[in-house]
Amino acid sequence: MIPQLVTVRVKPRTGRRVRVWVPVLPVLLILSPVLVLAVAVATVACLVYRIRVFPALGSGWRIVSALPGTRFDLEYAHTAVLVSIR
Repeated sequence: MIPQLVTVRVKPRTGRRVRVWVPVLPVLLILSPVLVLAVAVATVACLVYRIRVFPALGSGWRIVSALPGTRFDLEYAHTAVLVSIR
């Protein structure tokens, strides 16, 4: 199952907190031409480096399918960025 929602929270030390919800499916539909191009480039790269194409693409799909439940917490200087994938 692909991720359904990405939540991004930015918490600066001073100032206002920002929370953004990004639905994945509409973004995928809008960026589908880029996705087709990325798959074509990945296929050519697999052929150039003599990697089997279908197992490589299958591994990429498994990584995307495993993303729900992932959480990234990044802190740099005075800002914290929290990314949650559901």
